[in-house]
Amino acid sequence: MNPTGYPQGHALLIGVANYQRISSLPAAILNDVTDVAATLSSPNYCAYAPANVVTLMDANATRAAVLKGLDDLAARADPDDTACVFFSGHGAVLGSPGNEDSVLATVDSDLADIENTTISSDELAAALAQIKAKRLLVFIDACHAGGAAISKRLTDGKGHEFKSGYTQNTFAKLAAGSGRALMASCRADEVSAVFVGARNSVFTTVLLAGLRGAADKNASGFIKVFDLFNYVSEEVPKLIPDNQHPIFKADNLEVNFPVALSHGGKKSPYSSEATPTAKEKDPWSVLEGVLIELYPFGPRDQEVWSRAGGDLSRLQFHPTGQAAWHAALRTLKQGGGGRNINFGSLLRTAKDDFSNHPQLAILQAP
Repeated sequence: MNPTGYPQGHALLIGVANYQRISSLPAAILNDVTDVAATLSSPNYCAYAPANVVTLMDANATRAAVLKGLDDLAARADPDDTACVFFSGHGAVLGSPGNEDSVLATVDSDLADIENTTISSDELAAALAQIKAKRLLVFIDACHAGGAAISKRLTDGKGHEFKSGYTQNTFAKLAAGSGRALMASCRADEVSAVFVGARNSVFTTVLLAGLRGAADKNASGFIKVFDLFNYVSEEVPKLIPDNQHPIFKADNLEVNFPVALSHGGKKSPYSSEATPTAKEKDPWSVLEGVLIELYPFGPRDQEVWSRAGGDLSRLQFHPTGQAAWHAALRTLKQGGGGRNINFGSLLRTAKDDFSNHPQLAILQAP
């Protein structure tokens, strides 16, 4: 593993502004994809490997290309990786009231044949389910409104018209599964604002600030999923008072998992508090807290226990990563967990993986 980056991060970013047969969207939508991709792949911010960040925009974001992009993401993201899917563009609501569902509109979607030329929520959910990464975050920035031209309808100028956006039912489908979460730009009855002349949509403007370090208020060196949503949900309404409220969906998410590095893994300048001094705390407690943060699925996560010389067969099974780490370190402290593992070897392995983590950097074996 490259200790200076976040090689376990993978992303597929999709943006459509200039549809072939549907009303167009502001140019900010394409900037959103470009800027999120640049932030994720920047060594000074999220530190994803550039080859792991794939973008599909306008003419390249056809129905076939988006589905293939999701297949490719599923093929390259391993269980211990983090995967992000970002979509900025049109969504359409189908069905009757009380039985509504949504579709994702690609650049070649046709409202005259909407069911066959878009990606249904079931199809999209099935594609996401194929992604093996235990940490998956989906971003949906849709139902855009540029300036005062607010519209809740999707039209093609030929008499075909649909309600734009996504339903709560769709959001729930896309967030289904362990380690899965979804962040959407607005509620189903709201619009995602784009200010006239702005480079990015309001949602993505705030998301970018969060990914660039503002969401890492505790200077952990990581952008974590709950922290990111808390930041976005607090800041968007400040720009659009009472009119736009981002939503978060996760049906089986137990840990505040890392999405990316913050400032390349260095201390965030956004923090108002100094990083807790590991020297002043019990090193076992500090190590446990850090391991829960970095390897949220327990000692099996990224094979950290085995790589540190431990024997997983010596550990008991626990349903959550936090419980597994607590029990494993208690066993280690008592001299168990494997013949070749100790506090120092476990600490060195974590430092090799995350060399810029501020607490690991000053933590010493007791």
